[in-house]
Amino acid sequence: MNSIPVTFNEHQFKRTVLGGTAHIEEKLPLSVILLNRSGSTFRTSNLENLEQFGFRKIVCIENTAVNYNLEDISKRFPHVKFIVPHEELTPGDMINLGMTEVPDGEVLVIWDTVSISAKLLTKNVVTRLADEELFCRVPLIAGNRLDLLPVHMIPHVSHGSLSVNATLPAPDGCPTFYPFDFIGIYNRQKFILSGGYDYTIKSPYWQNLDLAMRAWLWGEEIRIVPQIRVRYETEVPVEDCTPDYSQLRFFLKNIAPKFFRDYSYIPKVKFISYYLRSGRSLSDSLSEFKGARSWVEKNKYRFRTDAASLIENWEKVAE
Repeated sequence: MNSIPVTFNEHQFKRTVLGGTAHIEEKLPLSVILLNRSGSTFRTSNLENLEQFGFRKIVCIENTAVNYNLEDISKRFPHVKFIVPHEELTPGDMINLGMTEVPDGEVLVIWDTVSISAKLLTKNVVTRLADEELFCRVPLIAGNRLDLLPVHMIPHVSHGSLSVNATLPAPDGCPTFYPFDFIGIYNRQKFILSGGYDYTIKSPYWQNLDLAMRAWLWGEEIRIVPQIRVRYETEVPVEDCTPDYSQLRFFLKNIAPKFFRDYSYIPKVKFISYYLRSGRSLSDSLSEFKGARSWVEKNKYRFRTDAASLIENWEKVAE
């Protein structure tokens, strides 16, 4: 497994860029990163829907180089920048790439299988969110049958293992552990300062949790904003939280560090529990553990708490 990224957007790859040269009249101080989901047939209709908002910038990230009508679509929407990577990317990689193409400020990240109501996303709402400068705001999300989804995520840790309970959203501004399916309004500056998504974590679920928990541990917040609502046009994706190597890296970066006074570190004694749960060779486990300790050491003063304290005091976060 590759070493843990130290800076934002370390993963470099070839890509093709189309469009995005036409001027757009800005009505909302908000950029959009539109993620393509397996050649979605809803992309064109959603781009038409997004046009009416007057977003600051729209960037569409493909998840595959195989798209036979993309050139025609880029001509139809000349103000939209389409980026086609020459290799398959994780959702986090796609978002990292999109963040390099939009200006500072608030950035809406959605999939092209998701639509948003023009009646709810107003300039006043976006301006208020920008003034709050939170790491991420999560909208209310409905399924394709208009049923409200349980996107209020509440974390629990037992014997070193993390579990998350999903409930229906509580009142405005309630904290949520992570943004379901990566959907949210992110503050670009805070996103980049956090290092963005870890491209070495291949599982979308653990990749999502990794950045979200890092944000919380580093003193940032993720909260629900019910004034904004989005809806899936297709079946709601099922999160795959199967334990794998991605979970092991998540454990080392987020669960293992201990906060002491004004910094964090990974106690050497944590290696025993990591080695026993990893199922890997002693040398591989030791190499991974040392890499994680080095990463935490480089970022030790970024931490404001540790996993145990964060989750123990989760109810206080909601106050």
